[in-house]
Amino acid sequence: MPAVLYQDDAVLIIDKPAGLAVHAGPRGGPSLEDALPALQFGKKRPPQPAHRLDQDTAGCLVLGRTKPALAMLGAIFAEGRARKTYWAVVRGVPAAQGRCEAPLLKLSTKQAGWRMVVDPKGQPASTQWRLLGQGNGLAWLELRPRTGRTHQLRVHCAHLGHPILGDERYGGGAGPMHLMARAISLPTTPPITAEAPVPAHMQAALAACGWAA
Repeated sequence: MPAVLYQDDAVLIIDKPAGLAVHAGPRGGPSLEDALPALQFGKKRPPQPAHRLDQDTAGCLVLGRTKPALAMLGAIFAEGRARKTYWAVVRGVPAAQGRCEAPLLKLSTKQAGWRMVVDPKGQPASTQWRLLGQGNGLAWLELRPRTGRTHQLRVHCAHLGHPILGDERYGGGAGPMHLMARAISLPTTPPITAEAPVPAHMQAALAACGWAA
C-alpha cells in the first residue's frame, strides 16, 4: 500500500511509487485503483485521485475522500491553483534558471503510437525550472509546472536539450525515469502541504549532483 503523506477528513495525499499506474489501462495490470479500498480508513467509499501522475513518476498524489472534497480539489487543479514542485535528474546542465513556454500537441502514428510534441498548434504549456546541483554530466532540477499538460515536464526538458534521465520515450535513455512529484501545496482552509521522500532509484544520481539525504 502506498505511504500516506497527509490525511484529514476530506483529503489524502499519498506517495505514489514509480511504475504504478494511477488508473487501470485497457491491457490491465496493477494500478493504484487496486489499493484504493485499503485507503478508505473508515469512509464509506474509497478515495479517488484528484489529478494524475505518469506511471513512471513517483511522489505526491492527492485524493479526495468525499464527493464534495473531490469536487473542491478538482476545481483547484483545473484552475491551476495547486502549487506543484517536481525534482528531476536530466542529461547535461542547463542555465541556472528559466521558463520554458512551448505549446504541446498529441501526435499519434500506427508505427510508433502516441507521444507529445512541441507544436505551435498545440495547447499552451509553461514550466519554470531552477538548477539545484550538478555532477557527472547530469543536473538536478526543480521544476514548477504552470500548466498541467500530458507529459509536460518530460517534453519541456527534452525540448531544452536536457531530457530526463531514464525517459526513453523522449531521449533520456533506458529507465527507470528520474522524475518525482517532490511536494504539493493546496490553497485550502487551512492550507495543506506535503512532501514525498526521494525514491530509491533516484538517490544515487541526485547524490552525484550534490543532494544529501
